[in-house]
Amino acid sequence: MKLSATDHARISLAIAEAETRTSGEIFCVLAERVSSYRDISLGWAAAAALILPLALVPLGFSAAWLPGFADGWEVAHLAAREVTVGRTLAAYAIVQAAVFLTVFLLTSIPVVRRAVTPRAVRRARVRRVALSQFLAHGLHMTEERTGVLIFAALSDHQVEVIADEGIHTRVDREVWAGAVEVLVRGLRANRPVDGFEQAIDLCARILAEQFPPGTRNPNEIADRLVVI
Repeated sequence: MKLSATDHARISLAIAEAETRTSGEIFCVLAERVSSYRDISLGWAAAAALILPLALVPLGFSAAWLPGFADGWEVAHLAAREVTVGRTLAAYAIVQAAVFLTVFLLTSIPVVRRAVTPRAVRRARVRRVALSQFLAHGLHMTEERTGVLIFAALSDHQVEVIADEGIHTRVDREVWAGAVEVLVRGLRANRPVDGFEQAIDLCARILAEQFPPGTRNPNEIADRLVVI
């Protein structure tokens, strides 16, 4: 999702206006995705390759099931048995490799990958990246520890609002649900700027109740949206 200079300016303006109502600091980050989840695809592929071919064993799987693995000629009983076992094992390995590759490619499709990735995994990875952005942009270094990060991960369909410890002591974390909801709604409607503007406004209202602007209200964090 590409945002124009006008879109960025709208969000910067929304943050600047919101911060006139509070001593808190608001910062926004939009991520296309936080992880490739390739390890999830590999996990599903490996599990399928180990488990699915086992269903062929009770059906009497043999090398003859694959073209080119049995030519119909056998020489001597003992030698033939050794050849048959070797061919069967090779054929089984080929089936496993085919299953592995097929499942890996299927789970590499974004829609399928998202469906097979446990929500808890996606949420944990989004939160980890959100926390790293919180620290990277210095929201933990504000004077009164009143920084708030609004973070959205598009491909992961996840939104996080992270407030610093100065806010946690006075504001229940559940109150941020409204900001998350309006941002999610904006993203679903392909109107991310509207979503961010509404989320910023709601965060400012929450902060204004406990952290009104003082006589000295420095702008400690840049008023902008970062896209990663």
